[in-house]
Amino acid sequence: MEFIADESIDKQIVDCLRKNGYTLLYVAEMEPGITDEVILRLANQRKAILLTADKDFGELVFRLNWIHCGIILVRLAGITPDKKAEIVLEAIKKHQDEFLSAFTVISPGIVRIRKK
Repeated sequence: MEFIADESIDKQIVDCLRKNGYTLLYVAEMEPGITDEVILRLANQRKAILLTADKDFGELVFRLNWIHCGIILVRLAGITPDKKAEIVLEAIKKHQDEFLSAFTVISPGIVRIRKK
């Protein structure tokens, strides 16, 4: 399973996932400043799950009906980046088979997965 992390994702999350064997492209390392539409198109072309902390992707998916291979919205405000990385890693390990074509929200203490 491949992931694309947009610029809103902490570097610690990217590093943690890579360290644990996940393939991950990071927009901040590739082409900072590209639009949400370009990021989503890239994720779809690669059949990758998009990791983001940007709620705008929810609007693109639910209001504008954009197609996606899977989006994980990380909603962990007020938590240290290292702790966020642990939480995201555990959620991915536990639910990775459920992410395809789903909109997932990782919040403190809960992972909500909504199939489109």
